[in-house]
This record gives sequence, structure tokens and C-alpha cells, in this order.
Amino acid sequence: MITRNADREISIREHAFGGSGRMYGRVIASEQTLYGKNRIFNHVYLNDGDEIGWHIHSGDGEIYYILSGEGEYNDNGTVVTVYPGDVTWTPEGEGHAIKPAAGRQLEFIALVAYNK
Repeated sequence: MITRNADREISIREHAFGGSGRMYGRVIASEQTLYGKNRIFNHVYLNDGDEIGWHIHSGDGEIYYILSGEGEYNDNGTVVTVYPGDVTWTPEGEGHAIKPAAGRQLEFIALVAYNK
């Protein structure tokens, strides 16, 4: 089975987790496709001024794989700069937030895995 990029709708989420602006995303695979083991597998875009606000994971953890741009990643209270090729991991019980560096766009893959 192949899903073409052009066939996947872009979703827009306003103020994701209380962050500013919008989060743009395309679903790569649904929970059903992933046999119920992962909740989210998305291709995410954030423009200058957009952010995913601080949130804590409960019952799952999240991985970001940075594709392009430069961003500020809040890793459980410590802010670090992320670059293409970097991978972040937020386990259950910890929190994170992310936004592009000033004047930049940030593009990444997000995978939320259940802690089962």
C-alpha cells in the first residue's frame, strides 16, 4: 500500500497545547495502521511564531525527528536548539514544547508511542 503525499490532507491545529499560532500536519499513518501500538505518526510544520506548547505525556511518550529548520526544544524544562537529523524523546511522565528559531520554519516527524 502506498499513500501519496498529495492525497493526505493538511490539518491545522490552533494553539496546540496552549502554544502560539498554528501547527500544520499530515498524518503519515493512523493508529489502526500501526496496530494500535502508536497514537500519532505525523509530518509536522511550524512557521515563525508558531509553537507546540508545553505538555506532559501520560500513558505514552513522543519522538520528534527533525527534518529541516532550526528550533527551540524545551526538554522537560531545559531549552536546547535542535537541528536537522536530531531526534528528541519525551518519555511518559515528562514534558516538552517546541518552536522554530526566530525567522525560521521547522519541519519534523512526530511519533507518539503507547507505553503498553
